[in-house]
Amino acid sequence: MYSAEEGEPERIEFRTGRYRLTDEVQKYKSGDESKPGWDEPGADEPVPAAVYYIKDFQAVPNRSSVLDPQTFGHYVEYFNGMEEERIVNAVPNARAWDWMKDKIPLFECPDKDLEEIYYYRWWVFRKHLKQTPDGYVFTEFLNKVNHSGKYNTISCALGHQIYEGTWLRDKRYIDQYARFWYTGHEGGLQPHFHKYSHWATWALYRRYWVTQDAEYLTGLLDALVRDYEAWGIEKGLENGLFWQYDVRDGMEESISGSRKEKNIRPPLNCYLYGNALAISRIAELAGRTAIAEAYAAKAARLKTLIQELLWDPQAQFFKVRLAGGQLADVREAVGYIPWYFNLPDPGYEQAWRQLTDPEGFMAPMGFTTAERRHPAFRSHGVGTCEWDGAVWPFATSQTLTGLANLLRNYSQPYVDRTVFFEALRTYARSQRRLGKPYIGEYLDEMTGQWLTPDSDRSRYYNHSTFCDLVITALAGLVPAPQDSVKIDPLIPEDRWDWFCLDRVAYRGRDLTIVWDRTGEKYGRGRGLTVFADENPVAHSERLAPLRINLK
Repeated sequence: MYSAEEGEPERIEFRTGRYRLTDEVQKYKSGDESKPGWDEPGADEPVPAAVYYIKDFQAVPNRSSVLDPQTFGHYVEYFNGMEEERIVNAVPNARAWDWMKDKIPLFECPDKDLEEIYYYRWWVFRKHLKQTPDGYVFTEFLNKVNHSGKYNTISCALGHQIYEGTWLRDKRYIDQYARFWYTGHEGGLQPHFHKYSHWATWALYRRYWVTQDAEYLTGLLDALVRDYEAWGIEKGLENGLFWQYDVRDGMEESISGSRKEKNIRPPLNCYLYGNALAISRIAELAGRTAIAEAYAAKAARLKTLIQELLWDPQAQFFKVRLAGGQLADVREAVGYIPWYFNLPDPGYEQAWRQLTDPEGFMAPMGFTTAERRHPAFRSHGVGTCEWDGAVWPFATSQTLTGLANLLRNYSQPYVDRTVFFEALRTYARSQRRLGKPYIGEYLDEMTGQWLTPDSDRSRYYNHSTFCDLVITALAGLVPAPQDSVKIDPLIPEDRWDWFCLDRVAYRGRDLTIVWDRTGEKYGRGRGLTVFADENPVAHSERLAPLRINLK
């Protein structure tokens, strides 16, 4: 990648260097770089000229089409001054804005608290980027923790990190991070990869919808298959589902869970549904029909079993099936994970009635991880990472992603765009401590107080998404495997008069989404307009779904 400070390059010349008769090694054998080494077979023969090809060369303006990056630099200046920088990885605070303005999509909206958290979360994400001898990785905690593996990596939130990192303009970071997990240990899986459940294979396939780098993804196919097969050996059951401890889902001290009992939990089973479906589609890209068909069948079987064995028709909710055979007597936020992958058939939408019920999951500072009416709600104490009801950004990210899918892909009367919009605003509002932006582990559902003490361990916790939710759900850029892309902002039409998502790298194009009710804010016309490489490609007078073809 080449960057010009001013203007656009008119010509770039590639030179191969001085002429050589043969390999550089010859000058050492002959003693003269102009004479071939007589003792090398064929050294006195003419060497064919090297031919170089340039692939996918294009000149892209080094600027955004609507928003001026400098408008948002003050956020980073403030974040840099909030506290001492004690742990520094690949990009220090001093270089944070230079890195961000080149790497992230820009976003502007009337809700300045939400806008600030958008830039704060990118600023935090950048803190966790670490350059290692094995390439770039992302950490979950900034400081070293005992349950991490090589380079302080943890796989628990890997799916979230890939979702978030999908939107970075530099593909190297997630490319190398994924290779680290799948092929980075003597060509195989990292030993600590399965310490936690993950949906990284699905996340990488979804990322392909954005990057269109089929060569990279199909190059990982054998490793993705090995990963899935290892889960079957480690956690597979005779009935076709998978068991898991709640702590290995990253959800310890839950009401339904156990560190000892082999319960059948929605997280791992849904993740493996997504992973199997992804492997099937990736195998199709690679022309490997047998794998594609086998994994399509695995995904279909998991879908059927999850709907048959984890759905409670009385409670109308997906639940944990305990090792003894019965369903748990509690609704938990994990019951919404099936919609993260658009897994359920129509007919299960009643579960979403619980989301806005104050006795269900609705609380002043976010969605709880267990229903509030249950006698064991918040009964496991405080400070040991309890998943018995407190608000976890990890779960909020999954629930809001599932909610966005529900609103777009299912017909139901229980929740609407206002529910999503207000929930995302609450999620943004919850990310503060002592009046400053903050992201920790988990928080009190009533007061918003973070439930682990502020420390290098808890501060800047990289365990959830936010920017991906702004890009794909709020602003409405819906990634899809086909060439056409849907723009569907989940914003009630009467709430905002304007917003702009700018400079989004998508399938080799730069996309911009502008909503301007009067046309006066951005001067690009009234209504909802989508630009590709600064050219308008779709428009609506209303804040309504649009579809564009990028082929």
